[in-house]
Amino acid sequence: MNIHAPKRMTVDEYLAWATGQPGRYELIDGVVREMSPEKVGHVEGKITAYMALKSAIKRAEVACFVLSDGATVRISKDTAFEPDALVYPGPRANADSLEIPNPLIVVEVGSPSTHKYDAGFKLNGYMSLPSLQHVLLVNAATKVVVHLKKRGAGPEFESTTLTSGMLRLDPPGLEIPAEDFFAID
Repeated sequence: MNIHAPKRMTVDEYLAWATGQPGRYELIDGVVREMSPEKVGHVEGKITAYMALKSAIKRAEVACFVLSDGATVRISKDTAFEPDALVYPGPRANADSLEIPNPLIVVEVGSPSTHKYDAGFKLNGYMSLPSLQHVLLVNAATKVVVHLKKRGAGPEFESTTLTSGMLRLDPPGLEIPAEDFFAID
């Protein structure tokens, strides 16, 4: 597919351009990056992550909302990502919003073609967000969740790898069995 986008743009220009465009995109250092079509396993992994987070929010009765991919997260003035799932605090975003400015949790579901990108460049971008408390890198094929949790108010994160057991995401106060990220019903 031929992308008819300006050579460089800001996130605001990108969001205006991307509205109504066919396909899926991210903005990296001012340049539009077309996202590849997804395999069924990746789509199922995103849905499973969304359902696990949605159920945990309901159980915990916290004032948070979960979205599957499609919402934009602004990393800088010229970089914006579209995580596979995210959780943000209330109030609920306007239905016409394209962007979630204050994610608490972002999820990237790994695939062989995106693992290095998700666990490298994108991870560094996410970790720069002041609101972000947790990054989950999910690999449904190997049944592994890498949980990166913010330490204090600074930009440092600690990493835990889970294949089973309870994943604690506090804030906002969620508990999710790691296996919930791998169960496909």
